Amino acid sequence: MKYSSFIFIFLFSSLIFSSIKAQNTEQNIEDHKASVLFNDHNKLALTINYSKKDLLKFTNDSTYISSSISYAVNDDSIQHMDIKIRARGHYRRANCYYVPLWLKTSKNESKGTIFEEDKKVKIVLPCAKSNNSNDLIIKEYLAYKIFESIAPYYFQTKLIPIQLNEVVNDKIIEHQLLGILIQDDKKLAASYHGNVIKTNIHAKNQDPLCSFRNDLFQYMIGNTDYSVSYRHNEKLFFINNKIIPVPYDFDMSGLVNSSYAIVSVVNNIELPITRVTQRMYRGFEQDEKIIEQVRQEFLDKQQKVYEIMDEYQIFFKDPKELVEAKKFIDGFYEILVDDKKFNNKISKRGRTDLKK
Repeated sequence: MKYSSFIFIFLFSSLIFSSIKAQNTEQNIEDHKASVLFNDHNKLALTINYSKKDLLKFTNDSTYISSSISYAVNDDSIQHMDIKIRARGHYRRANCYYVPLWLKTSKNESKGTIFEEDKKVKIVLPCAKSNNSNDLIIKEYLAYKIFESIAPYYFQTKLIPIQLNEVVNDKIIEHQLLGILIQDDKKLAASYHGNVIKTNIHAKNQDPLCSFRNDLFQYMIGNTDYSVSYRHNEKLFFINNKIIPVPYDFDMSGLVNSSYAIVSVVNNIELPITRVTQRMYRGFEQDEKIIEQVRQEFLDKQQKVYEIMDEYQIFFKDPKELVEAKKFIDGFYEILVDDKKFNNKISKRGRTDLKK
């Protein structure tokens, strides 16, 4: 498919869904905090110039290299911008064909553009060059949107078409991808008038409601590749005098079920499951009132969760990918509505070891 057609189909479909969403009177209490970039009505198509070799050789956690992007907003005229990029993600850097990115713009470059409020963003790209790579990105994006519908604190995200112009031996190879833009930590903190926490804090010292919501969500999507205590695929924030965990990076989850996903090894101990599609609760003990309150919140949001998944049905290349994802979520709700299953698999499985 030509890139122009790829963009048109994506933007046209997205604008339809924005109209549908605008008619929904049940708004998340933090919807007004969305910046221009992450506003649902601004549809972005992005082209990135990219050398994987240079990224892996010359960038690290603090070092960027110069690059450039071009973009169209709502299928309007093409804009160009000089940027800096660096590679991110330890596993994906070592094992994936496409390297996930940090993208950073200067104050002068971003002034008057869609990036003015978000000068630094994460970009999640597919891992492998495969037929279902974009479908996997959509499923990972669904995880972000589901968490957004459930939790009061979350990263703003945006699913966008990306043309990746990869420089290989003085030649340019074009890749037509879907990617996810993710809000920077500091921007999230500022939007809630809070601060980013940069030290490890045990889960038992974090806000109980937010902590259990996070753990139940991770169980919902079948993800063990996280740790709130050690900030692995989690960020901690101090908001409203509470310590709040906010998750990200869900490609190892059972919901996404990528071919490269593996069960996590925690503190050098293998977990007693062999596939990411096998759920295992990794949260800590919580008060029964907290557990039941959050359980009911998830039950109340059940219809909304499926509506979110259905909204993105048109973007899947293989419809079976969405069918499998919905069946996986079905399994979660079958446990949630059954008192015996819920107690045996979740509420009685809370960990007590404070060292983990």
